[in-house]
Amino acid sequence: MTQNLGKLDRILRFALAFWWLGPFAPSFGIPLVDAAIFVVGLIALFESFTAWCLLHSLFGVDNRNQ
Repeated sequence: MTQNLGKLDRILRFALAFWWLGPFAPSFGIPLVDAAIFVVGLIALFESFTAWCLLHSLFGVDNRNQ
């Protein structure tokens, strides 16, 4: 697992995860949608700490220098 996320990308993903996993998370009252928001928040949190994104790896994107 090679890092492929830059500093700004990691900060924005952490902010998204903090918002979507915190008390101000959007809630639509539909259990499947609320669960999807929670899962995306967990994925963003994981990516912000590891600096690695699966989609970036699949498409060959490397943002480490940005």
